[in-house]
Amino acid sequence: MPVRLLLLALGTFAVGTDTMVVAGILGPVSADLGVSVPAAGQLVTVFALGYALLAPVLATLTARWPRRRLLLTALAVFSAANALSALAPTYGLLLATRVLAAAGAALYTPTANAVATTLVAPERRGRALATVLGGMTVATALGVPVGTWVGRADWRLTMWLVTALGLAALAGLALLLRDLPAPVAAPTLRARLAPLGRPRVLGAAATTLVFFLAFQSVYIYLATAVSGATGGDGGRLSVVLLTCGVMSVVGSWLGGRLVDRLGVRRVLLAGSAAAAGAFAALPWLGRSMPGALGYALVVPLAGWAVSVALPHRLASIDPGSAPLLISLNSSALYLGTAAGGVAGSAAIGLLGGRWFPLAAAALAVAASAVAAATTRDERAPRTRRPAPEPVRV
Repeated sequence: MPVRLLLLALGTFAVGTDTMVVAGILGPVSADLGVSVPAAGQLVTVFALGYALLAPVLATLTARWPRRRLLLTALAVFSAANALSALAPTYGLLLATRVLAAAGAALYTPTANAVATTLVAPERRGRALATVLGGMTVATALGVPVGTWVGRADWRLTMWLVTALGLAALAGLALLLRDLPAPVAAPTLRARLAPLGRPRVLGAAATTLVFFLAFQSVYIYLATAVSGATGGDGGRLSVVLLTCGVMSVVGSWLGGRLVDRLGVRRVLLAGSAAAAGAFAALPWLGRSMPGALGYALVVPLAGWAVSVALPHRLASIDPGSAPLLISLNSSALYLGTAAGGVAGSAAIGLLGGRWFPLAAAALAVAASAVAAATTRDERAPRTRRPAPEPVRV
């Protein structure tokens, strides 16, 4: 495995950890800055919204930059923003630093994926992309629970941990990443958004947005949903998040195989239905550790299987434009995450900390309805073997 690919993956690991680790330290942030837990949850919202809106704009503005300079600039901005997050004395300044961190992440992740394909032979590009994107998956499995555990006493230590990860990737890439090919001509912002005028693309992007709206409205506030099981203990919450992370890896692996075997539509509908059922049961499951762990086994498995099916669906609409369509899926994903932070906060205000997952259950049903209305069974039809002709005697 080329060391440069591993360094690119370290960068995506840092970005992935930063994206969701705040969900594990909402309690300490709330107590330290004197804001409510739903207000602290908006730190995830502004990061996700910033990423979704800035990614296509920054990609267009920096299209002619050398890839090495772009990667190093992105990591420098990302690391500096997380250091500023660790030092932020007020909630307002902390929100501002999360937008800056999102800008660095939005620059880094798509560029790292593109650079990965230039570092290996054409027949190994799929594995190179899997390695770099694997940093995000490992962040869910390992980075988020470790960051939550580190931040039990002081949430600022978690931000310093993410800063250190970003700086490590920056130093390694600055030392070892040389002689990259010049960037090819990139599409304009208008060209990036043009596919949304096609009904199938718009339907697929809408499915992604609504599903992640449902999923993240619970995940961001999972500490609140399972507080009856954890008793507010950061160690117990880390165990729940670690279970979620491990099952995310399993769901990602299983999702690809289920899509190939059953088709996108069935995976979307089954995954959304399973998530809706688990969200509806969480007010009771979240009262005990066995119940919380049972939830952590089911929802990430279903959610990440759906997460694999969603970009697969978009890419299959027009394989020649797959990179552009997948970038739209990423924007819809982050917009859904941002909306999930707002929706979860509103649901807590309306329904309370125990019952707010019921709103996510309704949203998951809505996601299933959108998927059902905008997809069809795309499995390859099985051809029947002709009946053997009777043997004439």
